Amino acid sequence: MMKTTICNILVALTISIVSLHVQAQSLIEQAEKAYTADNYSEALSLYLQAAEEEGISSDLFYNIGNCYYRMGKNGKAILYYERALNINPANDYARQNLEFVNNRITDNTNVDETNIIGQMINSIINTMSSNAWATTAIVLFILMLSAIAIYVFSGNVLFRKIGFFGGIVLLILTIFTNCFAYKSYKKISQKRYAIITVSSATLSTSPRVPKDKSEEAFILNEGTKIYILDSVVTKSGDIENVWFDVKADDTHRAWINKTNIDII
Repeated sequence: MMKTTICNILVALTISIVSLHVQAQSLIEQAEKAYTADNYSEALSLYLQAAEEEGISSDLFYNIGNCYYRMGKNGKAILYYERALNINPANDYARQNLEFVNNRITDNTNVDETNIIGQMINSIINTMSSNAWATTAIVLFILMLSAIAIYVFSGNVLFRKIGFFGGIVLLILTIFTNCFAYKSYKKISQKRYAIITVSSATLSTSPRVPKDKSEEAFILNEGTKIYILDSVVTKSGDIENVWFDVKADDTHRAWINKTNIDII
């Protein structure tokens, strides 16, 4: 009786998983058809539904970005291209489209918080996702153990030398790839960057709505990428407002309301 019950539960779970997968595939297929038919709002709705029900992916975010771009919402398009690249930095389609849309926005600022060496390292890290770097590190670690085994157990002098020096090289590569995997994951989880998704946003010299021109810092337009330094929560009666201390570049720093941005 117990075995029969367990079997029934496993069958029911399998059917549920398969049906969810088929449904998600159906949603994506419907979205692709709607997009091909230039019905971008319907395609967007279906892609967002698929992301909510099945989970996110770099390709899915790329498709959502395309829908927003076709609908004339450059800020949202940039946001989702950035999110696609966060998941998979090797997504060349998302990178190309991001560069294309960035060239069309009003404020194309540089908020990279790293120096030249850091930027070079980031360019290497961006060739693969964090999962890909982690997998590479595991493979290199296994190869390193194999090299050590050759050095320890081989009676051939040449093989022992290959095992010894090969093991050292593989150890160094394993350390680097583990570091790259960690930095790639940290970049995704930190959520330090955001995109302005309203047509324009007036930034303030303090965490509140500017009372007059003297409290207005500057204006940033839709699609601008900013770096988040800090945040505070203010209260106006029973209403809470979240304000972010942000940088648009090395010379522009001010406060912006949470409603004007989406965090990447």
